[in-house]
Amino acid sequence: MALENGTLTRADLSEQVHREIGLSRAESASIVEQVLEHLCAALATGENVKISGFGSFVLREKGERVGRNPKTGVEVPIAPRRVLTFRASQMLRDRIVAGE
Repeated sequence: MALENGTLTRADLSEQVHREIGLSRAESASIVEQVLEHLCAALATGENVKISGFGSFVLREKGERVGRNPKTGVEVPIAPRRVLTFRASQMLRDRIVAGE
């Protein structure tokens, strides 16, 4: 699947589902939206998401810490927050390195 601008979009995913499975474009778009919505909902409730052969989306809690403004050197407190990280599976890493 060659992408014009180097970005894979929802429309690209829907089109690929349409081509591969043969569902209508509307049904394909609905499936892609449902999958993305389910993924977002799981992450929003604090669940980690693992997609076998692709990777894991993991939520981490970062505690409060002191940061420094690089321009002025003034110390500033950084509030605690949740961050989302992605860790690619070994299978995905191997495919990326091989250039597939």
